[in-house]
Amino acid sequence: MIREDDIEALRRLTPFSEMTEENLQALVRASYLQRFPAATQLIEEGDRADMLHILLDGVVELYGSFKDRESTMIIMHPVRAFILAAIVQDLPYLMSARTISPARILMIPAPMAHALLREDPAFNDAMMRALAEEFRRVMKGLKSQKLRDGTERIAAYFLELRHKADNADVVRLPADRKTIATYLGMTRENLSRSLQTVRDHGAVVRGNEVHFRDIDKLRALAQPSRLIDNVDPDPERT
Repeated sequence: MIREDDIEALRRLTPFSEMTEENLQALVRASYLQRFPAATQLIEEGDRADMLHILLDGVVELYGSFKDRESTMIIMHPVRAFILAAIVQDLPYLMSARTISPARILMIPAPMAHALLREDPAFNDAMMRALAEEFRRVMKGLKSQKLRDGTERIAAYFLELRHKADNADVVRLPADRKTIATYLGMTRENLSRSLQTVRDHGAVVRGNEVHFRDIDKLRALAQPSRLIDNVDPDPERT
């Protein structure tokens, strides 16, 4: 059963924020809310997009594969919709998806999403904005991989995790080191070596936690930028 606070979370999500109450309720009635354990396969790349997925709780990994290789593309946190582009274009998924942690996911049948795109201008406009937000998020990640070395990428990623955790001094890693390494465009071995350098710049990894010791030194290593990162680059405003 979909809880009222889940519906409120949907109202705050960009694609649904300007829908009429009537259409939002119709969408909720046609949708499915399910709980999934960790390591559950949700989507296979190449399959036709049949559901719009909304992550309400938990962490989901979007990844791609080629031959015997696999790489994490996005690590998703709630509340967030995926994979929008495949639904809008009615084309196969370009990425696979699986849960990293136990998760609650709202699944909206593609025909309902298509009908709303045709009939609800506010939903259509909001969906386009959500697609633009997703594009910018992915482009920032690509720029970080292309323009930074491994230690700089790790430092910037840790600062982003800290930003999401309200600037806590200790934050939990959202996935295992292998997943984080491929997400950052590194091998696990390179990640381990780079963590030693990052340790000298104010961030220590212990188990699945990052302990922040010197934020100024970590910022000096990452040099966060509004055009690359999802953090405030101004230390006076954190």
